[in-house]
Amino acid sequence: MTGPTGPDGIDLSVRVGGLTLANPVMPASGTFAEGLEKVIDFNRLGALVTKTVTRELRQGNPLPRVVERPGGMINAIGIPSKGVDYFIHETLPLYTGFQAPLVVSISAPTAEGFASLARDLTLPGVAAIEANISCPNIEEDGRAFAMSAASTESVTRQLRAATPLPLWVKLTPNTGDMPDVARAAEAAGADAVVIANTILSMAIDLKTFRPCLGNIMGGLSGPAIKPIILRHVFQCAKAVSIPIVGCGGISAAGDAIEYLLAGASAVQVGTATFVQPAAMISIIDGLTAFCRHREIPRVADLIGGVIIEESDEPDVSWLSPGS
Repeated sequence: MTGPTGPDGIDLSVRVGGLTLANPVMPASGTFAEGLEKVIDFNRLGALVTKTVTRELRQGNPLPRVVERPGGMINAIGIPSKGVDYFIHETLPLYTGFQAPLVVSISAPTAEGFASLARDLTLPGVAAIEANISCPNIEEDGRAFAMSAASTESVTRQLRAATPLPLWVKLTPNTGDMPDVARAAEAAGADAVVIANTILSMAIDLKTFRPCLGNIMGGLSGPAIKPIILRHVFQCAKAVSIPIVGCGGISAAGDAIEYLLAGASAVQVGTATFVQPAAMISIIDGLTAFCRHREIPRVADLIGGVIIEESDEPDVSWLSPGS
């Protein structure tokens, strides 16, 4: 694949789930909004990913919603949303002036709700749909769709039938077998999988003995989760043939490069943007510098480039690519 090159002649372009991106760096849903264009140049990003859109108006979870912990933060925001109509008429037009493709994140409590939203958001200016199936499924007693292969397959199939747009499916790490879930998404028609959402967590206030979050539990994000999600990406890259977008704990170019080496075709940046609003731009610049230093002409050459030595030792032989 040959794409746009930077001033150093490095080709940063990647192909992800039906889209060609100028570079592999984009925001994670829920950590990015149109006001950030006052701080960074949106046209430098590989893609723009919206806050998650729901059908109905949502106030979100009770306060407090965020608590910091060493190496990250736990949030229980609860997907506040102004609804699909507001998004279509007020938010979507704000993104039309930018070059980077727009990926619209959606959430719904039922498979039919997901399909209906995808159908309504198949609009000019929308480049792809990201289905956040990490949210509770009321048809499965509140368990997230992505916690099982069967429910993932069902919701993805309905989504695929509802829209011709590229379909990215965002998975949860709160499952026992993510490769199996990723295979189900691929079999049902997903063009890419996003790995992954936050890790279900909890914190307790030692002064009050009460949970720190109004929702009791929330999702852990930030550098603390990177080794875990990186492992998920590595395992899923061996299980599916569709592209993977790595998401979890990326705050510097080195983090993004690890994800690419593990098998991701692109990355999403979330918590780091709260710490440093220009983090994504720094990561893009860092990718260019790394490729220049290592004399790698195309960033896509890094994808899946991790070197696993063959081993006869039974306790580590499972790491071998052919196992």
